[in-house]
Amino acid sequence: MKTDIESLEDIKLLVDTFYGRVQDDELIGPIFNEKLAGRWPEHLEKMYKFWETILLDEYTYQGRPFPPHAQLAVDSEHFETWKALFNATVDELYQGVKADEAKWRAERMAAMFLSKITYFREFKGKPLM
Repeated sequence: MKTDIESLEDIKLLVDTFYGRVQDDELIGPIFNEKLAGRWPEHLEKMYKFWETILLDEYTYQGRPFPPHAQLAVDSEHFETWKALFNATVDELYQGVKADEAKWRAERMAAMFLSKITYFREFKGKPLM
């Protein structure tokens, strides 16, 4: 029987499994692998802290998640792939309130990132005001 996401070890399993799939994906793998060449361990550590902060209320992540993504050449197809891989990984490993929250938050984050990337692309980074 699957359990819910309850600990940092659960977060690490989720992140490691998910990003292993990302690296192997034909569409988004090359983008991530190019951007993170030689820095995957550093990125994974950051993602452990990010998801630990969001799901377990352990405030270990400090930073702004969007800026590193602002200039990526991605569109809705890339985000759909990212969400599908993430949701499938969560569903394979976990079940429960935190697992559902992880998927909900990933959905919101993907929508926000896509919206911001589209805005910056169309308006060349001009501020709203």
